[in-house]
Amino acid sequence: MRASLLLGIALIAGGPAAAADTLDVAATTAAVARTLDADYPRLDALYKDLHAHPELGMMETRTAATLAKEMRAAGFEVTEGVGKTGLVAMYKNGPGPLVMVRTDLDALPMEEKTGLAYASKAKQVWNGKETFVMHACGHDIHMASWVGAARALVALKDRWKGTLMFIGQPAEESAGGPEDMIADKLFERFGKPDMGFVLHVGPDPAGQVSYKPGVLTSNSDSIAIQFIGRGGHGSMPSGTIDPVVMAARFVLDVQTVVSREKPAGEFGVITIGAIEGGSAGNIIPDRVTLRGTIRSYSPEVRKLLGQGVHRTAAAVAMMAGAPEPEVRIVTGGTAVVNDAGLAERTGAVFKTAFGDDAVRNEEPGSASEDYSVFVLAGIPSMYFGIGGTDPAKFKEAKAKGVDVPFNHSPQFAPVPGPTIRTGVTAMTLAVMNVMPK
Repeated sequence: MRASLLLGIALIAGGPAAAADTLDVAATTAAVARTLDADYPRLDALYKDLHAHPELGMMETRTAATLAKEMRAAGFEVTEGVGKTGLVAMYKNGPGPLVMVRTDLDALPMEEKTGLAYASKAKQVWNGKETFVMHACGHDIHMASWVGAARALVALKDRWKGTLMFIGQPAEESAGGPEDMIADKLFERFGKPDMGFVLHVGPDPAGQVSYKPGVLTSNSDSIAIQFIGRGGHGSMPSGTIDPVVMAARFVLDVQTVVSREKPAGEFGVITIGAIEGGSAGNIIPDRVTLRGTIRSYSPEVRKLLGQGVHRTAAAVAMMAGAPEPEVRIVTGGTAVVNDAGLAERTGAVFKTAFGDDAVRNEEPGSASEDYSVFVLAGIPSMYFGIGGTDPAKFKEAKAKGVDVPFNHSPQFAPVPGPTIRTGVTAMTLAVMNVMPK
């Protein structure tokens, strides 16, 4: 039985003998800091370039090519076009576990309003319309930290053994990226990882690292509902069946599924984020489309909320004397569940390296993540968070009782220096902790 399998079993079990050697956290942290001192200008330039040139899911051709160039320069063997626009970078360093580190590549269809000198002005066609594009979820930070961790691990290769599998995954925001990579024989071509690591930036203070064993994120399902009415003149509504009214009624009524049907102690959210229909103020349209999401943790609540959406939409149409609405619920990401042993082991290293800036979260978050596809494929994983807000601005905002810009906001702009340095340090420590020499 190969060493990597034994290591993987020990990690899953969470036992103290999960690795042959114990990582010298202080020495490794200092070594990573020295590497970063030399590498940071290059990482900063990479981050700002990626931020200024974002691309939507399955369109990340420039992004993937940029990362491929960086990883080849770092000494990795790179394969592009895995799952259409994904890439896989491999680095072999003797016998040991196969460890995967994943970054996401894509951006969001929205206009940036940060005012930064390197702000995105990019546009792409999305859903048939040209739209602004922005890295409003921090994937540019993830990519810069990914490259930085790869370079740090190569620089410290005399301190660990095994094989690195760095993957650049497309379409995290629109979903489908992990499935496409797996369907493109990711594991058959490059090997099934013994464990995987992922980081995500958020609005917490830069320099902070957060972790949580067990359930970390929520289930996510997308909603598309089309109410079909009968159009007509705005001055004669009695001759119409108004789908705008149906849509408005649905948005309010469906919330009773959350407040009156879902058990009070269970998490569940139904959000309608877009209503599309109509052309002029004096015309009642013949149809209106709503789009939204359902979030939950448990499969039982997931099912209950989905049934509630169907039932409420049908009831609203029936009340209006309208035809049966078209309701489509597409299953999205399943909750990410961190391997308990791997999370505890990594969290202990974070505590040693970052002190009070290493925060153990007790409750899952409400956002969703398609990395769960890799977890469900059988890869014990550790998904952790890093802060991205300037600590002084975070403290000032808290004192004033206001929120700092958060992910998916047009003002979301992590401060690069401390955020990327923390991401590189944390990821390098996490990987080396399971790959000691």
